[in-house]
Amino acid sequence: MDPQVRTLIVDDDFMVARVHRGLVERVPGFTVVGEAMTGAEALEMVSRLRPDLVLLDIYLPDVNGIEVLRGLRGSGGVDLPEVDVLVITAARDSDTVRRALRGGAVQYLIKPFEPAVLIERLRDYARLRRDLENSGAADQEAVDRAFGAARPAGRAPGRTAKAMPKGLTSQTAGLVERALRERAARSGDGGSGDGGAEDLSATECAAATGISRVSARRYLEFFVDSGRVEVRLRYGTAGRPERRYLWSG
Repeated sequence: MDPQVRTLIVDDDFMVARVHRGLVERVPGFTVVGEAMTGAEALEMVSRLRPDLVLLDIYLPDVNGIEVLRGLRGSGGVDLPEVDVLVITAARDSDTVRRALRGGAVQYLIKPFEPAVLIERLRDYARLRRDLENSGAADQEAVDRAFGAARPAGRAPGRTAKAMPKGLTSQTAGLVERALRERAARSGDGGSGDGGAEDLSATECAAATGISRVSARRYLEFFVDSGRVEVRLRYGTAGRPERRYLWSG
């Protein structure tokens, strides 16, 4: 069994920290070792608890989260264990993002976000750890994942991306795209020929991604408008036909 990813949550809002704890604990292979509400408490808990991953807010009551990140990297003169940092914050100004990147953050997630997005980021992080720990030499694909060089979600090669409507995020769009692609790939092996096995309803998409049915429908219709998904109508015995979505790329 793989070792647990020991995770420390740093957020000055008690309720937000508890929500993040619940999401982390839903991901197999992760365990929460503590919650810190200030920068000073975060540095002390890292030293004492030695987590593998810190979920770090930028807006803290005593110091800016970027200063905490610098402290974790040894610039504060304190001897701390090596730890990865996933920034979770409402701060979206370019200077903060740039400083987080330079400070070695493995991911930067802007609040608010769909719960499924954080879960997917944690799964990606766990996959990255396995890539780098289980092989003597990393291949280019593993290196691309480590440095974030993979193709951005939601954009097909050779196609100009359609502007995303307000309220939709590229992270969640990536989850919906993955669900559509995986459905198409599974059915492509069998070739049912009835035109129904490869497509996906909004309800099925919501179940596969962890977002609400209403949100799933909005993302699916966005992909329809951008020309990457086609709609099929399934007629039942009564009522309006069900809209089903097929990834066409």
